Amino acid sequence: MEQILSKADQAKIRQYAGAAEELGELHPEVLELAYQQQWFKLFVPEQYGGPGKKLPEILRLEEALAEADGSLAWTVTLCSGAAWFAGFLNVAQAEQLFADRKVCFAGSGAIGGTAITTPDGYLVNGTWKYASGALHATVFTANCLLKNEDGTDVLTTEGKPAVKSFIFKRNEVSILAGWSYFGLVATGSHAFEIENLTVSADRSFEINKTINVADEGFDYPFLQLAETTLAVNSLGMAKHFVALVEETFYARSGLKRYNETQTAYFDQELQRCKKELNEFREQFYTAFDLSWEQLLKYQKIDEESLAKVSLLSRQLAHCARKTSDTLFPYCGLEAAKKETTINRVWRDIHTASQHALLTFES
Repeated sequence: MEQILSKADQAKIRQYAGAAEELGELHPEVLELAYQQQWFKLFVPEQYGGPGKKLPEILRLEEALAEADGSLAWTVTLCSGAAWFAGFLNVAQAEQLFADRKVCFAGSGAIGGTAITTPDGYLVNGTWKYASGALHATVFTANCLLKNEDGTDVLTTEGKPAVKSFIFKRNEVSILAGWSYFGLVATGSHAFEIENLTVSADRSFEINKTINVADEGFDYPFLQLAETTLAVNSLGMAKHFVALVEETFYARSGLKRYNETQTAYFDQELQRCKKELNEFREQFYTAFDLSWEQLLKYQKIDEESLAKVSLLSRQLAHCARKTSDTLFPYCGLEAAKKETTINRVWRDIHTASQHALLTFES
């Protein structure tokens, strides 16, 4: 899996990364590459035309994509992650959706809407934020509180308000431009809205309930699946940043002002950061790979192993952000110039660090 992303693909991704930021969405050339490589279908079962990749390979691919461009990797991660729901969908619906070569799921994990039960299905209203890939998505997923026709909550058997997930087609949602953040700009993670839309009951699904179609390893726990895929994004971006820092420091026009002791100190800091990041990477993949082997061998993963995967995911993401902050001051004003690659990567790392799943290190 060492050559999981070809040098040619990496070069193309980096070639268009700056232009994608200006566009506020992935560049058409890179989108076409994503369709060719089926990156938005990474978790889609082979029955629906998925590429047949397993989570260990997917994590390493997402790391490589993030090292090429953070916005691309983040979009692939979130959109392919939303398409993971394929296994829970109505089979006829899924077959229709995934027949589209350019199928791309976007969505939100927040409960941003309501779904009122009707004789024909559900009447849906709501607004959901942060749908990465919204501008080229063909399908949107969203969570809704279920309501009775009289406005009261539908309750679960435990007496709690019931929640269901839904799928919507592109022409059924309105995009609300609002992704004005300083990093991951090309993800186009805009909000979307639905007003008074009636959908049939087969548009709803519940994750971790009945699995209709699945490949081996599909039932890796969703929390750790989300944590690990986000963590490798931060890892890949940090690796790119470290390489840029090394290149930038030694190319600085004012380098002669530093004495040998100062230059040696920088090199010591650089090597320390590289070592720490690599050590966390190794620990992370060791813990994840062991959990994956457990799942395949025993059809379940023990709680201790899952807790370790979660902890190392957060620690890896925090190490990536701390690495970028430690090395940033050595890069000069070039790193503060928003048009430069090193500045874009730094902004991407810090925007990714705000995801709620990885907020706390332990």
